[in-house]
Amino acid sequence: MLIFEASTTSGNLIWKHVTGELQVSALGLGCMSMSQSYGEANRQESERTLHRALDIGYTFLDTASLYGLGHNESLIGEVLPARRNEFILASKCGIVNRDGKRTVDCTPENVKKTCEESLRRLNTDVIDLYYLHRRDFNVPIEESVGALADFVSAGKIRHIGLSECSSTTIRKAHSEHPICAVQSEYSLWTREPEHKVFDCCKELGIGFVPFSPLGRAFLTGVITDMSTLGEDDMRQTMPRFLGDNFQHNLKLIEQLKEIAAANSCTMAQLALAWVLARDPNFVPIPGTKHVNNVEENAAAAELSISANELAKAGEIFKVESVLGDRYAKSHMISLDLEEA
Repeated sequence: MLIFEASTTSGNLIWKHVTGELQVSALGLGCMSMSQSYGEANRQESERTLHRALDIGYTFLDTASLYGLGHNESLIGEVLPARRNEFILASKCGIVNRDGKRTVDCTPENVKKTCEESLRRLNTDVIDLYYLHRRDFNVPIEESVGALADFVSAGKIRHIGLSECSSTTIRKAHSEHPICAVQSEYSLWTREPEHKVFDCCKELGIGFVPFSPLGRAFLTGVITDMSTLGEDDMRQTMPRFLGDNFQHNLKLIEQLKEIAAANSCTMAQLALAWVLARDPNFVPIPGTKHVNNVEENAAAAELSISANELAKAGEIFKVESVLGDRYAKSHMISLDLEEA
């Protein structure tokens, strides 16, 4: 049985598994933006960000084979080899880029091939937590998880995770091999996991890792004009950030700004505090490529905001209040969504 519980001594969280123990900080660091999606990154600033995160107590770094087509894993492998024992390393497999087209391939052959490539790029002998990045609808989930289980037996990965999977898929995967953590988008304006995934994870003792807890920076209040973002910025394809949807959602941000001001914190800190308060064992992984954001986000774990104020923030962004899907249609169809 997998147990997911908070430490009583340090404010950290402990993931316990029959084969060992993972202990991570209350917040992790999503590294994707250092390689893709949100404008050009600066190598020196990315290096400083990684080191600063470890210096101030982050112990959970999240990457994937897809990010920058291997660049992100290589970055971590090149920058942090001397500090490898200071952090829990999570990566992902299963999404590939073939001839410029994004494809989900979780066949056992590709899963094992990608894992070997990840190990080489990350400059490590073992990956602490390795996720299936998406469910492959053409491959039984048990076969994909079984391939990762072989690598657990071989000592190349320690724990298996799933990303953006429905409760049905989680249960099938867990029956093949214990699942350590499920990673899904979750924030004030993205609530899908509340439907069934939370209950499933709690029942099975699986940790939950919210990604994009800041709504891809929308919830920080810094994005007020989409023309300031580059044409290749992934948010330029996301319905929530476009046209009338964007203008409507901006009005919600103004209300969030008032709550943040009343609590003497930034909007980013308020958004993170809301996620952290949902469950003491959730480990959100806000992504950034800047030192100042790493520091600002870390302070959210120390905030004391009343349940009433957090409830107000949640009410502003209730599901029916937010306009637009979180991905373009071409990406939405690849998600393993819950049945109604």
